[in-house]
Amino acid sequence: MAWTVVDAPIGPLLVAGTRQGLVLVGFRAGPEYVERTVAALGRRLGAPAVADADRLAPVTDQLAAYFDGRLRAFDLPLDWSLATGFNRRVLRELAASVPYGTVVGYQDLADRVGEGREALAARAVGSAMGANPLPVVVPCHRVIESGGGIGGFGGGLEIKRQLLALEGVLPAPLF
Repeated sequence: MAWTVVDAPIGPLLVAGTRQGLVLVGFRAGPEYVERTVAALGRRLGAPAVADADRLAPVTDQLAAYFDGRLRAFDLPLDWSLATGFNRRVLRELAASVPYGTVVGYQDLADRVGEGREALAARAVGSAMGANPLPVVVPCHRVIESGGGIGGFGGGLEIKRQLLALEGVLPAPLF
């Protein structure tokens, strides 16, 4: 497993990859977070973790292009090892069907994966978004409340607003 920290307009991001593909994007990647998360990833995946920016250059290049407004769809192999069952189904559906500059409601996404019209299904989608190991690349920031509210976000609402503004869904913050 390789990892590096990327400077992004939303703050430093920890990115990690395996031979299968990108496995993790983490927000607020300060030194303590990186140390703790890289160690946990190594234990969970059973692989030593090494800092290797060169190996992750395709990821960092695409992230830079996304934040510069030059990339609208990521084209990276993804390692889904950190997502299982329902969460994996929801995240794959999100990645495949909610393009740049669009949003989907929690309930709509639940319907797309066949979970029905129950309030619990929408909440389960919210939980899947909160457990997304690949935010930004698997765009959980594009999932909003059915009534139009912004909803929650594991990286914090300010980052969600920034990502939605970058994609033209929300107006850019004034300051």
